[in-house]
Amino acid sequence: MSTQGEARRHQVTELPLIEAHITEYQCQCVVCPECGQATQAELPREAQGQFGPQLTALIAYLTVVCRMPRRMVRELLEQVLVIPLSLGSIQNSWEEASDAVAEPCAELERQLPHEPVVNSDETGYRTSGEKRWLWALVAASFVFYKIALTRGAEVLVELLGEVFAGILCSDRCASYLKYHKGQGQFCWAHFKRNILGIQKIGKSTDAERFCRDALALHARLFRLWHRFRDGPGVRYGPITREQLIEKSIPLEKKFFALADRYLDSRDKDVANLALALLLHFEKFFAFLRNEGVEPTNNVAERALRCAVQWRKISFGSRSAQGEVAVARLLTATRTCRMQNRAPLSYLVTALQSHRNGLPVPSLLKTASTT
Repeated sequence: MSTQGEARRHQVTELPLIEAHITEYQCQCVVCPECGQATQAELPREAQGQFGPQLTALIAYLTVVCRMPRRMVRELLEQVLVIPLSLGSIQNSWEEASDAVAEPCAELERQLPHEPVVNSDETGYRTSGEKRWLWALVAASFVFYKIALTRGAEVLVELLGEVFAGILCSDRCASYLKYHKGQGQFCWAHFKRNILGIQKIGKSTDAERFCRDALALHARLFRLWHRFRDGPGVRYGPITREQLIEKSIPLEKKFFALADRYLDSRDKDVANLALALLLHFEKFFAFLRNEGVEPTNNVAERALRCAVQWRKISFGSRSAQGEVAVARLLTATRTCRMQNRAPLSYLVTALQSHRNGLPVPSLLKTASTT
């Protein structure tokens, strides 16, 4: 009997029996025969606490990355790993993971003022029912989170310095208008939403015409941007940065003329939007001439989305220490995602280094990682 062709392949994936590995340390107490002094043997540094670094990292990963409530984490560990533990133990593990990534997060905070481009956004948060603000500042290779008492410009001063030397990308919130007098990029997605809002509720002829013309120019501007950004295969063919700048100049002039024409409109909404475009004209078009700058603030809004989902599940924090832990663990895990690093593996390594008194691996992409 002979075979014909290649064998039919069929694979079945299954989990092995999962069991927790428990190591018992026995610390003998020795009595000196001369003086009668008793000495208790000390635990090794890596054995401090009741859970190993992998289990501690998994608890932090499940709560922050998978956004599981602590009670659900406890049930999962009891049912799958047969590890009975209390909610307090889960909280302690979570806080230890926060302590482990404290220095890498502080290093990112120190790096923020030196970044060439930073996108920023903020959203509401609660600590014991009191109002807070959760900020996300996104650089090219990392994201930094902070929970603050305010959404005012003082937070930007604290994180970016009195004057930010790079390009700050944001919406037109008063905090950014007050803080940043240098280069910036205002979000076109927000501006388009403003136009659509006026178009929807506006009753005047000015509203109808202004919105129609502004949306048409917006569409033409973004067609050029997509031809530059998307590269080969894009409709109408790709263009270079120089071609993008050259082709956008007529559109910039038309935007300026449109805003100037409706600056004295009797429709206050139209006049206000026209004034915003004129006052901050350069900050609407910085993306055309600067590398690494996007026309929208979507990258910061995406960074906030996971934090908002966490907030809805956890209902915020209960203490200042909890605020710090949330910000640190979001910073570490989301930065790992941006750098295509496994968040769980990084947390394990960070905890191992922290327990042994060794430097925790950096989260800066230019630094060496383990």
